[in-house]
Parts: sequence; C-alpha cells; structure tokens
Amino acid sequence: MRLHWPFLARLVVGTTLAFTTLPDDGARAQSALSQSGLVGTPEGITIVTDPAQWPRAFNEAPQLAELVRQGKLPPVKDRLPQDMMVIKPVQEIGRYGGVWRRGFTGPGDNENGNRINASDRPILVDHTGAKPNPSLAKDWKMSDDGKTFTLHLRRGLRWSDGAPMTAADFVFWFEDLYGNQDIVPTPITDMTPQGKPGRIVKVDDYTVNFVFDVPYFLFEDLMAGDTLIGGGQAVRQSDKRTHGAYAPAHYLKQFLPKYTPGGVEAANAAARAEGFDNWVARLHFKKDWTLNTELPVLGPFKTVQPINRPTWVMERNPYYWAVDTAGNQLPYLDGVVMTLAENLEVLNLRAMAGEYDLQERHIDIGKLPVILENQARGRYKVHLDLALNGSDAIYYFNQTYDADPEVAKWLRNVDFRRALSLALDRKQLNEAFWLGVAIPGSVAPGEVLPYFPGPGWREKWSTFDPKQANEMLDRIGLTRKDAQGFRVRTDNGQRLRLQIQAVQAFLPWPKISEMVADQWAKVGIQADVRDTERTLAMTRTFNNEHQIMVWMNGGTELLYLYPFHAIPVDAPPGSAFMGPEHGKWYASNGASGRTPTDPQILKILELFRSAAGQKTEDRIKTAQEIWKIEIDQQYGIGTVGQSPALMGVRLVSNRLGNIPSRNCIAQHCRTPGGAHPETWFYKN
Repeated sequence: MRLHWPFLARLVVGTTLAFTTLPDDGARAQSALSQSGLVGTPEGITIVTDPAQWPRAFNEAPQLAELVRQGKLPPVKDRLPQDMMVIKPVQEIGRYGGVWRRGFTGPGDNENGNRINASDRPILVDHTGAKPNPSLAKDWKMSDDGKTFTLHLRRGLRWSDGAPMTAADFVFWFEDLYGNQDIVPTPITDMTPQGKPGRIVKVDDYTVNFVFDVPYFLFEDLMAGDTLIGGGQAVRQSDKRTHGAYAPAHYLKQFLPKYTPGGVEAANAAARAEGFDNWVARLHFKKDWTLNTELPVLGPFKTVQPINRPTWVMERNPYYWAVDTAGNQLPYLDGVVMTLAENLEVLNLRAMAGEYDLQERHIDIGKLPVILENQARGRYKVHLDLALNGSDAIYYFNQTYDADPEVAKWLRNVDFRRALSLALDRKQLNEAFWLGVAIPGSVAPGEVLPYFPGPGWREKWSTFDPKQANEMLDRIGLTRKDAQGFRVRTDNGQRLRLQIQAVQAFLPWPKISEMVADQWAKVGIQADVRDTERTLAMTRTFNNEHQIMVWMNGGTELLYLYPFHAIPVDAPPGSAFMGPEHGKWYASNGASGRTPTDPQILKILELFRSAAGQKTEDRIKTAQEIWKIEIDQQYGIGTVGQSPALMGVRLVSNRLGNIPSRNCIAQHCRTPGGAHPETWFYKN
C-alpha cells in the first residue's frame, strides 16, 4: 500500500499504528519513509572530461559583464583556466541571479559555509560518496609502490583576486605554514605515515608530488575524503586550522616574519597595530575566509561580510574555474546570505515560514510533522536523506581526563562504560527525538558499508538491560548509595557525579542528554548536563577538560578517512573526544601528549597506523577490527543512527532548480557541497 504523508506523519508520532509497537522498529520506519516518496534516488552532476565536448563560447553573470565593460575585470574567456571544469547539471542549464537565503548560528558555525565551498578541494567524491571526482585537480595518480602521489592541477587556475594558482601554493603551505611550529605545533597524521614525515615537491607549475618514505596507499583516499590534508582551503584554514595542503602565497607571505623586513619584531608590531596579540594570531585571522574579506579563495563564493556579524554575506567568485555545458561560468547564484538565528528553535521556525531557500543544517527532525504540514504555506518541498553513520548521538568517555581522579577512574573502567550503555533505553530516545525512524544500537557503521564489523555488533553492549547494568555496577565496587539512591564515590562517600558536555547543534543534544541522564539515574548514576557553546566546548575538549562529550560519528563510518571523533589520532581543536591527550601523542609521534596505558587503545592506534600502507581489501579488514574493539570497549556509547536527523531533513524552496532528489549525507560528501550548489539556480 502506498503511504500518504498525512497518514505517515501520524504513524511516526504514534497516534495510529506507531512504528515503535513493531519489532525492528527503525527498519520498519525507514521502509515506510522510502515508500512515502520523501526519500529520493541519489543523483548528481556529470563532469565532462573530454575537451572535444567542451563549449567554445562563454557567458557570465550580468554583474560580472558590467564589471568587464567598466574595465574592472578581464573578459570571461580570459578568467577561465585552460583546463576548466565542465559540468552537466543534474537537471538542466540554469539562469543567473538570486541570492540563497540560509540560516546560521554564529561564528562557531563556519562549517555552514565551508561545506558550500566544498569544490575548493583537489578531489571531491561524487553524489554516491564512493567515486572520487576531479575538482581543483584534473587528474591524479598513486605510484605502484605507494610512496608518491601526484596531483595534476588545472592549468590556468586563478584565485578570486585574479592571481595565478600553481604548485607553488602547495609548496608555500608545506614549507612556510605547515612547516612552521609556531603555526602548526603538531604534525598531522595525514602527512606522517608510520610516524615518518612526508613532503611536497613541485614538479612543474601544475604538477605536485606528495612523497613518502613508506608505502601510503591510503593517501589517495585521504585526498578525496574530508581529511586534514584533502579538505581544501575553506574548511581546513578557518577556525585557526592550517591544513588543506595549499594556501595563497602571494597574499599570505606579507604576514609572515620570514618575508617581513625586520623579522619577528616587525611582524609582531604590525600585528599589534591591527589589534592582534602577535603575528601568529594575525595570520590565523588573515587566512580564515569566513572572517577576512580580503583573502583570495578558490571556491564558488567569497565572503564580503564576515561570519562574526548578524548577517554573513558571500558573493560569487569572478574567477571560478567551472562552466556548464552551454559555456555559462558558474555559479549561477549571485551569492549567499546567512542570517543569524538566536537559537535552533528560531532557525527552524524561519525555515518553516519559508524565509530560507534551502536549509538542511540544524533542522530538527522532531518537527518533521509540522514541517510537512507547512510545505504549501512555506512554499518549499521536503526531502529526507538517510545517512550511514552508526549514531547521531554518541557519548564519548574521555580516557585522558585527570582533573578528578575518582571520576577519571570510572571513565576508564570498561565495565562501567558497558553498564551505562546497557542502561540506555534507545527505544525511548528514538521515539522522543527521532520519531522512531532511526536504527538503535552501537556506533557501528551502516550494514551496507564494507566496514561494518558483522552480525551482532550493532547489538553488542547496546541493548536495554537495566538489571545487568545494576549488577555490573555493583560488581565493580559501586555498591553504596545515598539517601536518593545514587551511587557514591569510593574515595570520600559523596555522590558520584559525571558531567556531560553537550552542544546545541544538528540535534538537540542537551535535551537528548537530559533523557540519557534520567535513564542513568535509574541505575544510580548522577550525570549533569552542561549545555555549552560550540567554540567553548571545542576549546575545553582540546584542553582535556571534558568528562563525557556528546557528538555524532558522521564521517567515522569511513573509519580510515575521518576517524578523529571516534579514535584519538589527531589534535586540532575539537577532535579526539575519547582522549585528546592520546590524540596529541599519536599525532606528534610521542613528542607531546600522553602515552596510552590501555592496551586496547594502543592496539586501535597500531591498527590505524598500519592501515596507511595497506591496499583497499586489507584496509577494510583493519577498519572492521577497529570497530570491534571500539564497540566492545564502549569508548563511545552509541544511541541511534542511520537517520535523516543530521543534515538529512532538507527544506528546499519551490523556486530552486537543479536540486537532487537525494543528497549523500556523510562527512566526506560535504553536505550540501557535494551536490554542487554552484549549479543551483532560481527558476523564477
């Protein structure tokens, strides 16, 4: 029977035959969603690689044509590279004009724009998330011995200010930014396979070699994934990061002591004159595209009003290097305007009122029935995009927390973690916050992925069994309770209190955590939820100050590509939730941070390090083994996942064209950037 949505919405919220009354409720709900028509078929753009099929004449947006007439810009044919990227849009040739209205939550929400500029990466996966596509690089090759990875850049690439973009920008990043410990104190794992530093070598103006001393077959996948090395300028050089493998040398050199007459003293004086503490702080600002409107970029849009204002404004890059099959320079849209929402409730209300043209970020799946009811009034269409991540809310236990030795002892106790996982009523969580459409269980990735560890691992330590949870807590020594029934510390007899750090982003994690805390209270464990602003939360995490952090594992489903939330292998701000000091230790090859004493953590890190030199088949087996350890040890307690909740509830204006019926929802797909927003347009 075909399910119509008024009926399906009632079914989801439980007023008719609720999914939650059925076995395997999440799978049943997702089956019904698929029948509803809201879950579309994956579709994406086509990149035309045969020059014989490229257009010979070119067009540009009216505003740019006017600047050409005024002599402020070269003609469009002179702004495009010799090796341009030619795109066949998902549906039709678009038209110029219009500004994409969108919501954001403040300066900590820079990923909201980073993802829109996703094509500034050397390689970008296609709409399925499985096949690497050309982007800045027209081609690439891994050597037979796995030690040299070659990027062939597009000849004639230009930054948004018109300056040439060449292999020299990769060498500048490697030698002058990444290679400067004042800027990047700790090497990144992407450039240090088996702890051995790699290097970037310029072959010619448009050819770059990444050279390693050991086989590094993983690097090809890293370059196409959302990793520190392959992430591109937007995401990897904002928020005080300095990764992404290239940077605009012609612009940034002026802020480095090496290129400043007078050296460090002069550079610091210049920084203080602009209000910065020192030259490093100034550089971090200058290379951040979300803050510095003068920074040259390579993505389809550049910032003209920064993210730290109530309105974040972007406009098209006049030197963007892609055209459609009719010769129209992309993007079609004039720009993007993001309006600050005081909180997620306001953002969702504005989206339902039709004030945004396309919004999938921060949309609350719990409001889906109301969102559906408002489609006609808000003049939008709803799409539901299912993800493959194992859990939309994971409780990561910090294995390097040390501020309170008693709390630290229990965070590091495997049976304590297992007991708290067994104490979770995932069915209740699913009903309350996911409308019953998610899959309950562990952090294991989706069963359709090759990295899924096998039968039984979705359920291991992840079923609701409060009786066993209580028995385990008693067995490990937490037998004494206070007058309210909460278990007490073994050192001073006071109530044992844990702290959950929760950020209001993507999902209402603070509210979800309150329910988790209530469930843990039933087995005698007190947990206090700390609703924390995102930037502060990431700072506290990096400083090893959190006890438990709730986050998703989006991206970690491809464990060898983006494991930084799930396992501690790097140390940029905000990652390695299960042990930031271990992350620093691993990333620095032991030079900083803290050596793991848990043999299972050491085994995970050894397995991950060995994966770098493995070919695909062996790497999949390694990833499966890591997932098994992760799940057995419960370093991160999974709740429910594989749902549309994380950027998969998509509200799209009826006026927008070239919108795919289904998006890839994964970290490496850079939702919505993997759908190529540069090809979207307003039909009227």
